[in-house]
Amino acid sequence: MATLKELAKLLNISVSTVSKALNDSHEISETTKRRVNELAEKVNYKPNRIAQQLKTNKTKTIGVILPKVTNPFFAEVLHGIETTATNSDYDIIVCLSNESFEKEQRSLELLSNGSVDGFIMAVARDTQVKEQSEHIKAAIASKIPVLMFDRVINEIICNKVIVDDFKSVYEATEFLIKKERRKNILLVSNVEELSVGKLRIKGYQKAIEEAKLQSQILKLANVDDVDESVYNYLKDNTEIDAIISIDHITGIIAINMAKKLGRSIPHDLSIIGFGYEHTHLLASPKISIIHQKAFEIGEVAVKLLIEQLNDEEHQQKTLIVPSELKLWESTKN
Repeated sequence: MATLKELAKLLNISVSTVSKALNDSHEISETTKRRVNELAEKVNYKPNRIAQQLKTNKTKTIGVILPKVTNPFFAEVLHGIETTATNSDYDIIVCLSNESFEKEQRSLELLSNGSVDGFIMAVARDTQVKEQSEHIKAAIASKIPVLMFDRVINEIICNKVIVDDFKSVYEATEFLIKKERRKNILLVSNVEELSVGKLRIKGYQKAIEEAKLQSQILKLANVDDVDESVYNYLKDNTEIDAIISIDHITGIIAINMAKKLGRSIPHDLSIIGFGYEHTHLLASPKISIIHQKAFEIGEVAVKLLIEQLNDEEHQQKTLIVPSELKLWESTKN
């Protein structure tokens, strides 16, 4: 593999000039930059990452802490993070908290030793339930940039990338009330303990209150048999004519249990869930979803973190990636 010295010798210029040209320095002419980059590509020159780190005190690596990857939403966000980081010449190190505060804390402390330039994270369920945040504050206090996405802690000042959870569920509920004339709308959730769950419930309640209807909420966060709980609720409450699921799985469960009870979807019962691009393919009939645009969340998160890494005067921001109500076969449309 070619080195800077070999490139300099072949081009009959100094090593310093080659280095500056490869880093797009304004001190070097466009003609020289073009010559250097063309030769670098031709001889397959790759920069020495370790040498760069020693010189710049940057690892060009981002730490990513996720609650889990079995959740398709987080898997798709990770895809967006990895793709965008690679395109920006950054590597990523991924740690899973498995919804544990202790594991999240350990991962943050482990990678805060100079292994990464900054963090992208969604807070673990256990962290939010226990209302623990000192480990995150400690990382920020030590000048390590932290960006939170989806599940965030409001009192911590840092970059955040979120969906407007309140608005998205409010609009979905309003659709069922105004467009489909539904009167008995059940909200089903296994994320009500989380920041996103609380906002989604408030969005539902606001739309229900404005329409002067009765709110009905089935909470499943600590239920052993979710299928049975949904089945029994629908069996005992035959007046239910619409369901909004505010997580990624219970909407599909609701379709299955409604079918088991002989309910016709969407004639008797409309169902809207949360999901990603291809969630509708996992249910029959295809489920209408609030599409969170998970890949885009990962993409925006990386760009915002890199912006902070490159700008000492960076002002913390909260960016909203708009969700979209995508109607399929489980609503009348």
